Amino acid sequence: MNEYLHVNNIYKDFSGLKVLTGVDFKVREKERHAVIGPNGAGKTTLFNIISGNFKPSSGSILFKDREISRKPPYVLNRLGLSRSFQITNVFKELSVQENILSGVRSRYGLQFHFLKRPNSDPNIMEKTEAIMAEVGLTEVRDRPASSLSYGQQRALEIGITLSTEPELILLDEPTAGMTRGETEQAIGMIDQITKGRTLIIIEHDMDVVFSLANTISVLHYGTILVSGAPEEIRNDQRVKDAYLGEG
Repeated sequence: MNEYLHVNNIYKDFSGLKVLTGVDFKVREKERHAVIGPNGAGKTTLFNIISGNFKPSSGSILFKDREISRKPPYVLNRLGLSRSFQITNVFKELSVQENILSGVRSRYGLQFHFLKRPNSDPNIMEKTEAIMAEVGLTEVRDRPASSLSYGQQRALEIGITLSTEPELILLDEPTAGMTRGETEQAIGMIDQITKGRTLIIIEHDMDVVFSLANTISVLHYGTILVSGAPEEIRNDQRVKDAYLGEG
């Protein structure tokens, strides 16, 4: 596997408050890479920088050898990078199908047109149907997003993330707030949808991390403490001391 994303010596401060202090790690193509660490370690700030919502104070990010650290999110999306958020972010008045259809249409550069039905293109509808099936929402396709369970809303957000055909997917705590049963379903779904794609995931639930990731980076006090395979991380005394504990 080739190096795909390089987060290179990223610093970020907010009015003098240092949040990231030299974050450096690499992600290979088709790798599933988890970023873990205690609350306040800077994980979501790091995701905001990778996805273009924040600009770094210094450092660079290379995606397929292209500098992206100061490009806006819509440009990154067109380059093949898509992100879900820690807080559910869907169009709650729209149906499940309409939510995903809006993302598929945007991928093809199609805008709303008063004289053309949004579902008139069979190729776009086929793609929309496939995504709903991938995230397990076909049976609730016509329900408004606001009526879905929390777990279904998170699945819908992941469906919207998939709708732009990303090569690199960023998931920010996708199982946060879920029941154990919902979490187990989410693990299976994420496992399926990320096959053949590159994934970076932030997650506090270590069962999720060890089920999905083949590489883990531990963020601690704004910098990477260690990166490695799951068993290396599980057995690393520094990680136990900083985050995992001895359990």
